[in-house]
Amino acid sequence: MKKIEAIIKPFKLDEVREALSEIGVSGLTVTEVKGFGRQKGHTELYRGAEYVVDFLPKIKLEVVVTTDLLETAIEAIIKAARTGKIGDGKIFVTSIEQVIRIRTGETDESAI
Repeated sequence: MKKIEAIIKPFKLDEVREALSEIGVSGLTVTEVKGFGRQKGHTELYRGAEYVVDFLPKIKLEVVVTTDLLETAIEAIIKAARTGKIGDGKIFVTSIEQVIRIRTGETDESAI
């Protein structure tokens, strides 16, 4: 099993969720986060004063999938989240050793 963490632009959330749903991903966790990479923030004008916004709003998706669904899920996220502009985000993949569904006690792949 693998955990996919994807940092994407907020307005792409619905597209990514639909793309994952179409390939059979049944659940995901969404968190509103702030950060920067090469995008480095931007300058805004507020009431005549200019100020720098260092941390930009992003969405962090977390999805646990079986190893055989991993590449398909990554491709779906990339296709749905890509705008071709700086700040599209990143995808991180890590291994999951164990999953336990609290309600039923199911473990591993049956608990996903």
